[in-house]
Amino acid sequence: MSEERHGTRRSGGGPRKAQEIFDATLDLLAEKGYEGLTIEGVAQRSGVNKTTIYRWWPSKGALLGAALIGARQLDFTAPDTGSLTGDLEALLHTVVTLLTTRPASDIAVSVLGAATQSPELAVHVRDFFADRMRLEQPVFDRAVARGELAADTDATLLMDLLAGAAWVRVVLRQLPLEQGFVSRTVAIVLDGARVRT
Repeated sequence: MSEERHGTRRSGGGPRKAQEIFDATLDLLAEKGYEGLTIEGVAQRSGVNKTTIYRWWPSKGALLGAALIGARQLDFTAPDTGSLTGDLEALLHTVVTLLTTRPASDIAVSVLGAATQSPELAVHVRDFFADRMRLEQPVFDRAVARGELAADTDATLLMDLLAGAAWVRVVLRQLPLEQGFVSRTVAIVLDGARVRT
């Protein structure tokens, strides 16, 4: 992963302890929620002066946005299983793990709830999803090259359908994910649910 993605190199540089700052940000978010997240708390936990944090991120929304993209805790590498189905199942497994394994699940739910209340954070959350889609794009490029997808396929819509199924089931309905959820969801999204005649 590049230093630029992790926020240690931005235009003009970045704080030397960016990873510690990002880790502290996500740890505190998981523990205390967005309301309990403060720049002062991040400074204390990361061992960095709060003026250093404010120099790079003028608000906790900006800091959290940078942490979502740059923190090791949410690091991501697109899968390459050799097939679109395998890659999408791996991507959906990543989403399911994010939503069902602590502390990642606490982070995800806190961010989702806070983004609905904070227009500033919502902008940073959109940036996070745009960054994640950029990292996922090779999955779809390879599928087009293999002839598994049409070149004009809306990759973002495909991922929204898959991830949305997991988010609704786990976060909104608060239902367990039964065995086979991932493979069945990918099959329905790729093949449809209609009876073929």
